[in-house]
Amino acid sequence: MIRYIRWSALIAVAGTLLLGALLIYLAYTTTTVIVPAEGGTYVEGVAGSPTYLNPLLSGYNQVDADLVSLIFSGLTEINERGEVVPDLAQKWDISEDGLTYTFYLRPDVRWHDGEPFTADDVLLTIEALQDPNFQGPPELATLWQAVTVEKRGDHIVSFTLGEPFAPFLAYTTLGILPKHILEGVPAMELPRHPFSAHPVGTGPFRLLELTTEYALLEAHPYYYGQKPYLDKVEFRFYRDYGEIFSAYQRGEVEGISRVLPPDLEQVRQAEGLNLYSTWLPRYTLIFLNLEAPVFQEKEVRQALLWAIDRQRIIDQILDGQGRVVDSPILPNSWAYDEDIPRYEYNPQRAKALLEEAGWGDTNNDGVREKEGVPLEFPLLTNDDPSRVRIIEEIARELAEVGVRVHTQVLGYGVSELLQSRHFTAMLYGWGDLPPDPDLYEMWHSTQATEEGQNYGGFANRDVDELLEQARLINDPAQRAELYQHFQEIFAQEVPALLLYYPIYDYAVSERVKGVQLGPLSTPSDRFRTIADWYVNTKRVVVSETLQ
Repeated sequence: MIRYIRWSALIAVAGTLLLGALLIYLAYTTTTVIVPAEGGTYVEGVAGSPTYLNPLLSGYNQVDADLVSLIFSGLTEINERGEVVPDLAQKWDISEDGLTYTFYLRPDVRWHDGEPFTADDVLLTIEALQDPNFQGPPELATLWQAVTVEKRGDHIVSFTLGEPFAPFLAYTTLGILPKHILEGVPAMELPRHPFSAHPVGTGPFRLLELTTEYALLEAHPYYYGQKPYLDKVEFRFYRDYGEIFSAYQRGEVEGISRVLPPDLEQVRQAEGLNLYSTWLPRYTLIFLNLEAPVFQEKEVRQALLWAIDRQRIIDQILDGQGRVVDSPILPNSWAYDEDIPRYEYNPQRAKALLEEAGWGDTNNDGVREKEGVPLEFPLLTNDDPSRVRIIEEIARELAEVGVRVHTQVLGYGVSELLQSRHFTAMLYGWGDLPPDPDLYEMWHSTQATEEGQNYGGFANRDVDELLEQARLINDPAQRAELYQHFQEIFAQEVPALLLYYPIYDYAVSERVKGVQLGPLSTPSDRFRTIADWYVNTKRVVVSETLQ
């Protein structure tokens, strides 16, 4: 009997302890949450290798641009809507005449080596751009050579333009160089200077190691902005994008900097790999030489666009890797008009338009004509297999509405024909559109020369005036209204046949959390939210997360 009582007591005590432990566990798990924690390394594979880790020289190499985007900062940066927002500068003023921009710099910024950032660094950077022997992109130097820069205090700097130029703010995103390291270095020597391999910036990460195989970055301990959760970011260099997926399968990398269409299906099926997609600031279109007799009437140009099934081309030829273009202004831009007319596939409407314009098939040969002139033209592109298939599909679709297209493919020299205007119609790409919606160089009539980019020779007085005014006004609301009118005219006139934006696919291991991919101004913008990425977590009491 005594033994029975003892066992009962032991069981009761054990039960009480177990119940207590369970209650403690429940209390702990129901009043705490898992949140991101600092630490860890993210490893990404990139195609190519770095050449110049200098923001003034990185425009020719995507790997350079990727590294520079994390190592350096500009006075401003571009957000996902294409708006210019503060970075190294806290704010800025623009004079009433639109000529002088005064930037007020953050006083708490330090370089990666701990030295303070001041207006002197800005002056040195601009002076390098203005040097006649500058070795970077010529178009970058052209803009800055016409700007007067002045230091107005340790943390105040002003730029004065020769004439109002509203897009100027978008150029202030350029990374700033350190005077305390590069003072006295001629612009011609920058490519060969040790700084280009061992840079010192003000960005969220600083370079620790650089070899022929990888670059290792660590979080900048003095960073003025949001501190990243990640301790380190490592880039590993591969010959091409196809090799990076194999490297992921071998466990060498966690991120694939760009997934090309041939690798998409493998990536989609890969275990533990998340695929992120957005479109790039470039588009494929058909340039129309508006001097050609066949393209003189806007009704003909409208009919061509109604007759092309752009979504079908994207789905069947590009495997869904595209988005229909409705405006020459990017859809994420603050100037984009959501209500512009859209040309959905409608061959019946195309036929009706051509009939109304006097183009009929009087001899029943399947090709429309007007006053004895057949509705036909050559359509040229390069030998890219996708583009060849696209022009063949377009030729088939246009034949259904009575338009004969002669497809032509060249292995080289296509861009030269475009620039010299020796073409009738050409399917080509327009790449790396600037974040500012200024389209003066593409569509203003003064740019319809061999030196300009108005390749089709579009000339419209109303468009010219709108584009001119939009360059002179700094108020975004007024500029957006002007660009809205421009987009309306563009949609009516159809000076070119806009087809699609290409899709940018980016893959990251599911181990890396917090990754977001919004609209990009450049591929390097995939790191826009890197401060939110994390691989480590911790459990904290709920009340702590509310502080």
